[in-house]
Amino acid sequence: MNFIGRTLALTAMVLLGANSSMAQMHAGGPDDLSESPAIYSPYVERTAVDSNLAEGVYWGDTHLHTSYSTDAGMMGSRLTPADAYRFARGEEVVASHGQRVRLIRPLDFLVVSDHAENLGLAPYIDESHPELMKSEWGRAVHDMVKAGNSRDAFQKWIGEAVTPGEDQIDNPRMMQSVWERQLAFADQYNEPGRFTTLIGFEWTSISTTDTPGNLHRVVIFKDGSDRAKQVVPFSAFDSYDPEDLWDYMANYEKKTGGTILAIAHNGNVSNGQMFSVNRLNGRKIDKKYAEMRARYEPLYEVTQIKGDGEAHPLLSPDDEFADYYNWDKSDIVGMNPKEDWMLQYEYARSALQVGMQLEEKLGVNPYKFGMVGSTDAHTSLATTREENFFGKASHLEPEKDRWEHVIIGSLSGDPKLSSYSYESTSAGLAAVWARENTREGIFNGMTKRETYATTGTRIVVRFFGGWDYGEDEVFSPDAVATGYRKGVPMGSDLKQKPEGKKAPTFMVGALKDPWSGNLDRVQIIKGWIDDDGERQERVYDVAVSDGRTIGEDGRCRTPVGDTVDVENATYLNTIGDAELRAVWTDPDFDPDHRAFYYARVLEIPTPTWPAYDAKRFGVDIPDSVQMKSQERAYTSPIWYTP
Repeated sequence: MNFIGRTLALTAMVLLGANSSMAQMHAGGPDDLSESPAIYSPYVERTAVDSNLAEGVYWGDTHLHTSYSTDAGMMGSRLTPADAYRFARGEEVVASHGQRVRLIRPLDFLVVSDHAENLGLAPYIDESHPELMKSEWGRAVHDMVKAGNSRDAFQKWIGEAVTPGEDQIDNPRMMQSVWERQLAFADQYNEPGRFTTLIGFEWTSISTTDTPGNLHRVVIFKDGSDRAKQVVPFSAFDSYDPEDLWDYMANYEKKTGGTILAIAHNGNVSNGQMFSVNRLNGRKIDKKYAEMRARYEPLYEVTQIKGDGEAHPLLSPDDEFADYYNWDKSDIVGMNPKEDWMLQYEYARSALQVGMQLEEKLGVNPYKFGMVGSTDAHTSLATTREENFFGKASHLEPEKDRWEHVIIGSLSGDPKLSSYSYESTSAGLAAVWARENTREGIFNGMTKRETYATTGTRIVVRFFGGWDYGEDEVFSPDAVATGYRKGVPMGSDLKQKPEGKKAPTFMVGALKDPWSGNLDRVQIIKGWIDDDGERQERVYDVAVSDGRTIGEDGRCRTPVGDTVDVENATYLNTIGDAELRAVWTDPDFDPDHRAFYYARVLEIPTPTWPAYDAKRFGVDIPDSVQMKSQERAYTSPIWYTP
């Protein structure tokens, strides 16, 4: 028998023996096999921390308007909530002005957040709905629109309803009917595991002080229509005070057993009121106010079309990246110029510090929020990429001169206090780390503040804080599990300082959007309250691309470079890195100081939407218009409390 033959014969004998042994084991087996074998699979004894970690990042828009918002519908938007959902799911739709449009990739979730004030007025005018026609004022607005005077009808609504805060229609049946339509749309397009529709609306308060401030909130339900239909949206006609909104939310939870949260808008047009140390009634913030706000407003919309609200150069003079689409000219209606003292109560970084100052006095931090971005688009189109931007409103959809159109005209008549289309960014997106793409999964990720914001691209970021991350653990294949096991994720509080540990350690990793620019750098922003109770901050570069170095001061002073060809609206990913990771220990930690830390990730420079417009339409746009920028992401903070 040759070698091959002998080998085959031996193999047959071994297999026969194995089969015989298996037969004996099935028949009862020898007693000496009762001892459990060693565990090979590393997932058999997975810890509770590992089994509950959020493994998926889900992308969405928590702030989108359709024609059911009166300002959108009466100013030309024709798309419905159904169109908004279909578009977000990745389908092609036709925009209000007739252009075909589609996303580069579908979103994972969407909140249609139409304004509560006279919700559905525009479609009810279009239908000549009987409930609307019962109102004399409603008939008058209806007739103006039908006669082709939509702009005059809109101004009538602003002047006679919104500004004085009076519901001129005041028909509960109409509100309930429209709300049930909204709920039906949400339920129709909700597909757990694939696409999530979170039920919501916008409470559109403008404070009635001498300097009007935008205090808008998006209200989001964890629940389905069975609970949400037991109430109707709370509007500014009911109250312009957020404390009354929180009472509405508390009453909803008590009545239905449901759960609800609110997201405050970017505060840069709030005239120092979004994160003030005073209540809207002028009294100082007290413990009850702080508790209610902390309970019902876990998130902040840090970036959107109407500017970016992370930081401001006057507040952060040592941060060269703080000057990013700051809307800082006036109040929301362009009546009064912005005053410098207001800024500290409008931007996220300073607001987080103000919150810690209040916590030292009250024992509760009212401004302990996570970060999200969203659009605030009034087009039904959640377009957040610069090359696919369809504008703030339907009259700002792509055309050759839209860059110079007015978004918010100054009521004072001063053009310097008006806001123009070219000052807007295509931001932003909300990223939620969650276990599953369902209403419960996304909502729970929001309440845990395990969220972050981007200015429109899909940078993937993870950020953990603890006390003993190893320098190389961020590069291990189980880095995420280690992040949870040894510490806490973004949006959390650092665990108590272990004996012998001198300073917290943070683990951060960022991955570029494959359809966008490479990464420039990853930074950790620290804010703290010093011995005198004063606010302090510092920016640290913790990972930089292209082999650049970080100095002893914690900063990389070498710019990443610039490949943007403005004339052709192109760029190259020949600079920057696709991925950046770091483990960083705070070199200036003082265990007696309250502090927060969040990560900021910057892309390399890329063209802005005016650059794409200039190329596509062949128009000359002034040099004063920003033609390139660095897209970015902001994580929710991690807090340290002595």
